[in-house]
Amino acid sequence: MSESKMKQRVVRHSRSRGAGSPDVWGIYEPDTGSIQYVCADPSTRQAALIDVVWNFDPQHYRFSTESVDQVLDLVKRERLRVAWVLDTHPHADHMMASALLKERTGAPNAIGARVEDIARIWAGIYNLPDAFNPRRDFDRRFSAGETLALGDLEMRVMLSPGHTLGSITLVCGDAAFTHDTLMQPDVGTSRADFPGGNAAELWESIQSILTLPCDTRLFVGHDYGAEERDEPMWEATVAEHRAGNVHVRDGTDRDEWIALREARDRTLPLPDRILAAMQINLRGGRLPPAETDGRHFLKLPVNRF
Repeated sequence: MSESKMKQRVVRHSRSRGAGSPDVWGIYEPDTGSIQYVCADPSTRQAALIDVVWNFDPQHYRFSTESVDQVLDLVKRERLRVAWVLDTHPHADHMMASALLKERTGAPNAIGARVEDIARIWAGIYNLPDAFNPRRDFDRRFSAGETLALGDLEMRVMLSPGHTLGSITLVCGDAAFTHDTLMQPDVGTSRADFPGGNAAELWESIQSILTLPCDTRLFVGHDYGAEERDEPMWEATVAEHRAGNVHVRDGTDRDEWIALREARDRTLPLPDRILAAMQINLRGGRLPPAETDGRHFLKLPVNRF
């Protein structure tokens, strides 16, 4: 695997396959291995921005907007009109750009409805009982089965708990944005050990995703590379996952997978951004209110994890 290629801001276009099929651009954010998406209706040029990153330097606690600028430059270049700013869950490894994108585009922002349950868990962890109000900070909170219009296309919401208890998958025609459930087939699946996560629920969520039509393009939330390739990847079909995903290919035993996932998760370190990210993302990508000196401060629980 080429480390230099994994550090590049790669952009790829997965073209519409025809009627009912969206154009999808994936934009790789190398600092966190995150994939940001632009999903657009080819006929009306309406677009949804999905899981865009607000860049953060954890050594100096400074923010910047390279990823937001890159995504909005693509939107302008492709003559798209942003209709939605969407996040699949409150991310643990990067700060969401939801509030910033809403401000810059005027589009409503949205997330899964169970973000309120996640907010209650983390309000307890931070001992900040009144800090988080998703009804205030997100224009829409989608429940399982709800749909949203994207030009002439329709995007359907699947509840996909496991990584978090409120994660959602967004299905638009032959494209599905599966966030932190699946990795690429040569890597497997995502962790389920954060507060509210559950490996058994993640298994069920993945199995539901893999019942989508075999030619559905699955777009994953992260890629950290693999030994057999030298660049980030984020797209594979349902058929490719069912045939070759190293964790959940057809024939995989449920209990064996849960045991493997839980054992693997026990070896993983806490992401270096999580304690900052959750109190920002549960505010819709906003900093806590400024204090009397005009500066913003984050609260970190000591000896909690």
